Amino acid sequence: MSAVVSLREVHKSFGAVEVLKGVSFDVAAGEVVAVIGPSGSGKSTALRCINRLEVIQSGAIEVCGRRVDDPALDLRALRRDVGMVFQSYNLFPHLTVAENITLAPRRVKRTPTGEARRLAEEALAKVGLSEKIDAYPEQLSGGQQQRVAIARSLAMQPKVMLFDEVTSALDPHLTGEVLKVMEALARGGMTMICVTHEMGFARRVADRVIFMHTGRVWETGPGAMLTAPQTPELQTFLASEL
Repeated sequence: MSAVVSLREVHKSFGAVEVLKGVSFDVAAGEVVAVIGPSGSGKSTALRCINRLEVIQSGAIEVCGRRVDDPALDLRALRRDVGMVFQSYNLFPHLTVAENITLAPRRVKRTPTGEARRLAEEALAKVGLSEKIDAYPEQLSGGQQQRVAIARSLAMQPKVMLFDEVTSALDPHLTGEVLKVMEALARGGMTMICVTHEMGFARRVADRVIFMHTGRVWETGPGAMLTAPQTPELQTFLASEL
């Protein structure tokens, strides 16, 4: 299958610190890829480069047929195709759940208000929060707020979803809530790249796991590689995660 996301020899530095040192990988349509690795290995930076939240120094990134490293890239078009969910929910506290979700479709895609509301209802049904459509963020638990953040991305009908440590601020019960939603999206055929510390999720749900270490793709394979790591670095990392 042709790649929906493709990174080729991507280098990214912050000042004198090189964070990505020639990262290359492809993600096919409908594939779920889990990116794991210790803090500082470049996982989140790679994700942010895919969505052009960071500009790379060299190499090439292509997403949905667009060269992300092209200075003339249409950012609005890219963001229509790529949804991103962060560790912090980033919901507007003064807006209801419906208003948070419909804001981007109305502003970016010029979706009529009634149609945007319908998209919000569909997205909330997918994350199991239909009854919260008129609630405010402060009335929701952390897990519910993160599920609304996922629904907000889904309402844009993206071709690719990026998840950056979306459960790291949640307790185990709320983490389970959010992971169930992500598993359902995976079963539905959504192309997903998930930076995660949830090894059980990576083993169970990911079609492929990418282990990053010191700014490089160090080891890659199916979820089963987490029970039989090939490198000492992955062995050490997995031992630290237990």
